[in-house]
Amino acid sequence: MSTEIIWLGSIASLVAGLATGAGALPILFTRRISDRLLDVTLGFSAGVMLAATSFSLIVPAIDLSGPLVAVFGLVLGALVLHLVDRFIPHFHPFLGGEGRPSRLPRVWLFVLAITIHNFPEGLAVGVSFGSGDVTTGLVIAMAIGLQNMPEGLAVALPLLREGYSRRRSLWYAILTGAVEPVGGLLGVALVSISQPLLPWGLAFAAGAMLFVVSDELIPESHRKEFAREATFGLIAGFVVMMFLDHLFT
Repeated sequence: MSTEIIWLGSIASLVAGLATGAGALPILFTRRISDRLLDVTLGFSAGVMLAATSFSLIVPAIDLSGPLVAVFGLVLGALVLHLVDRFIPHFHPFLGGEGRPSRLPRVWLFVLAITIHNFPEGLAVGVSFGSGDVTTGLVIAMAIGLQNMPEGLAVALPLLREGYSRRRSLWYAILTGAVEPVGGLLGVALVSISQPLLPWGLAFAAGAMLFVVSDELIPESHRKEFAREATFGLIAGFVVMMFLDHLFT
């Protein structure tokens, strides 16, 4: 695999990660962002991830190596993220603390939570570029960037409400996306070393992302009385990503 593909995959995952900061920019201008809007955008984010997982990760994995590899890779990805989620200390503003007990400041536990969330997304981008199909890689990067924007807002708002300054809240939102290029570089490097790992990598990333959608995004978007609006946000995100996937691939 060419060095250009590796660099392209790394840069694409970096840009997708930086979208977290872009999504948090509204906090520089206003603190009044409704819970309804936040829940709808989180639902939209979940829908985008579900469509990207289905059409850009699981289907190609099945096409390359059949359903068994896709099933085992998907389950492995979900199990690994479950173990990481269970043992690494972290904190969700709406779901509370998880993982092992820790004396770290809560803001860093919060950053760890989003880091755990974002790593498989960067991995998905990297693995997609590792296939050598730049178009598919760009579609995945676009999907991750789209869904990162609402998440950036969801990161920054709780920090703002806890007394952090606008700039510091924005900085932490940007920081949480910084792990994605690490996952992207790892994904594209592994697949470039051994092409037989490609379907496993695609399925693994899909399983990890499905875990995040079900364990975090959907519960967070349904935490208040706007669950129905969040559901339609999810459907809208799925439809938009499904259309973009078939438009460009």
